[in-house]
Amino acid sequence: QVQLVESGGGLVQAGGSLRLSCAASGRTFSLDAMGWFRQAPGKEREFVAAISQSGAIKYYGDFVKGRDTISRDNAKNTVTLQMNNLEPEDTAVYYCAADSKRRIPTKYQANYDYWGQGTQVTVSS
Repeated sequence: QVQLVESGGGLVQAGGSLRLSCAASGRTFSLDAMGWFRQAPGKEREFVAAISQSGAIKYYGDFVKGRDTISRDNAKNTVTLQMNNLEPEDTAVYYCAADSKRRIPTKYQANYDYWGQGTQVTVSS
């Protein structure tokens, strides 16, 4: 069974940090572009960050403003999102996703064919 399982979410005060992890199993994701998306209550799901198969190419959403870093460990089949200087507006469910058709990532949700269940991030003011 193919699975992406996110972890690391929780409650944090504004200005704090969280490290989200995504563990992949059931198939090899090391050839896939990987991404993180988020969905806040009442809003559309939006792009946060993405990383190429090799880890050399990274894209971030405009709102990230240098606060987040995406990385991957292909040997462990994991992808990590380090989030710093969190703001209440970052409160959302964060999803890990894999694009099995591409090694170079995109920002488009429709390109990602494997999704995790999400992890809740809540930032208090």
